[in-house]
Amino acid sequence: MLRLCLVSVSLLFVASLSSAQEMHDHGIPERLGEVSFPISCAPSAQDEFNRGVALLHSFAYASAEQTFQAVARIDPQCGMAHWGVAMTYFHQVWSPNLPLSVFPAGQKEMVEATRLSAKSDRERGFLHALGALYQESDSLTPSMRTVAYEQAMTEVARKNDKDVESQVFYALALLANASPTDKTHAKQKQAIDLLEPLNREYPNHPGIAHYLIHACDSQELAERGLPAARAYAQIAPSAPHALHMPSHIFTRLGLWNDSIESNLASRQIAHQHGDTPDELHAMDYLVYAYLQMGSDKEVSQLVQEMKAMPNLDMSKFGIAYAATAIPIRYAVERGRWEDAASTGVPTGAPPSVVAIAVWSRAMGLARTGHVKDAREEVDRLRQIEAQLRASGDTYWSTQTGVLASEVMAWSAQAGGDPHQALVLLRAAADQEDAIEKQPVTPGPILPAREQLGDLLLQQEQRELALKEFQTALAETPGRRGALLGIAQASRHDDRAELY
Repeated sequence: MLRLCLVSVSLLFVASLSSAQEMHDHGIPERLGEVSFPISCAPSAQDEFNRGVALLHSFAYASAEQTFQAVARIDPQCGMAHWGVAMTYFHQVWSPNLPLSVFPAGQKEMVEATRLSAKSDRERGFLHALGALYQESDSLTPSMRTVAYEQAMTEVARKNDKDVESQVFYALALLANASPTDKTHAKQKQAIDLLEPLNREYPNHPGIAHYLIHACDSQELAERGLPAARAYAQIAPSAPHALHMPSHIFTRLGLWNDSIESNLASRQIAHQHGDTPDELHAMDYLVYAYLQMGSDKEVSQLVQEMKAMPNLDMSKFGIAYAATAIPIRYAVERGRWEDAASTGVPTGAPPSVVAIAVWSRAMGLARTGHVKDAREEVDRLRQIEAQLRASGDTYWSTQTGVLASEVMAWSAQAGGDPHQALVLLRAAADQEDAIEKQPVTPGPILPAREQLGDLLLQQEQRELALKEFQTALAETPGRRGALLGIAQASRHDDRAELY
C-alpha cells in the first residue's frame, strides 16, 4: 500500500507572501489539491515546495517557477528547488515540450542543482533523470532527450515503488513520449495502469487526475477518463488548467454543455491571473463547443474579444495556435468561404500555425472557384511542410501535408476533375485518422473525413457520403458537420432546423 502523509497545499494568502503567491490571491484559500513531495532541504521550505509541485502538476508553469524560486530563497542550499525551476521549462505532452528558447535557462538550473547535490537517493534519481534531458550534446534531438528522461524516470519509479511522486512523474514521462501514430495507445494504457490504483488511494492528488485525462484523450479511452474529468476541477479549482482540462474528455464524448461550463470557468480564472495562454486555450475549446451547438452569437462575441486582446506574443505556440484557429473555425465550420479566403497570415507565428492560416485562405479560394490562386497557396503549404520535416517536427509536417492535400482536392473538384478530388481527399482523411490530435486543439478545424462526405454529396454519391459521415461521427461524437451531413445524405436535410 502506498501510504504517505499528504500535506495539503491549500494556503491562505496575505499581502506579505511572495509574488508567486500574490498572483493567486483570490481573497479565499487557494485550492490546488493535495501533494506531498518530501525533500531534504530546510523544513521551512517544505510547504512551499509542495505548492510548487502542485502547480507543476496543473501546468501552471509561471507560478510554479516563482514558487520554486521562493524555495531557493528560503534555503539557498536546496538543489531540488533548482530541479523544480528546470521542470517548469519542460512542458510534457505539449508541442514542443522543450522549446530551444528556454533550454539554456533549464540547463543552467540543472548545473546549479547538481552542484548543490541532494541528500537522498530518491532526490538524486530525480536530478539524474532531468539531467538526462538537459545534458550537453549537439547530437541529441528533442525527442531523444525526452526518451532519455523517460528511461531515467523508469529507474526512479522502479527504485521508489512506494513513492507517489515517483510514480506520477513517471506516468507523465510515458505520456510525453506517446506516439501520435500509435492507435493502440500503448503508453497511454501503461500510464493509466499506474495512475488508476493511485487515484483510488489519493483522490485529491492533482497530477493523478490530470494525467489520467491526458492518457484517456482519445476516442478509444475517453469513457475511461470521464471519472477523472468529473473530479479534477473540484480537486484544483484555483488552477485555470484544472478547470479547462475536463473538457478534453467532454469534447471527445460530445458533451458540449459540460465543455462550455468547464471552459467558461477556466477562462475566468485564467483572465484573473493574467494567464493569456490558458485563457486563449479555453476560448478555443469554447468556440469549438459553441459551434457544435449552432451558437453563432456566442462564437462571434468570443472572436471579437480575442481580437481585442492586446500584445499577443505570436512567437509562443500555444498563444499563436488559439489566436489563429479561433476566427478560422468561425468562418470554416459555417462554410463562410469568402471570409476564409481573406484570412491573414500571423506575423512571427511558428510555421505549423502559419500553415493553418495559409490553409484557411487556400480553402476559401478553392471553394469559391479561384483554383489558380488556391494552388499557389498549396505551394506555400508544401514549403512549410518541408521546413517542418527538416526541423524534425514530424507531427506538424504530416498535418500540414494533410492540409495541402485537402486544398488540392477541392481545387481539383472546382477545376473539373472529381475523380482526382476524391482520390486526394480520401488519402488525406485516411492519413488524418491515423494520427491522434495534439492536446493544444479540440480537433481539426474541419475534419478531412467530414470534407470527404461533403465532396461525395456534391458529386451526388449520397450512399457513399452517408458512410463517410457516419465514420466521422463515430470518431468525433456530436460534431455538427457530421450530423448535418448524415441528414443531407439520408435525404432528410435538417440543416435549417439544426443550424
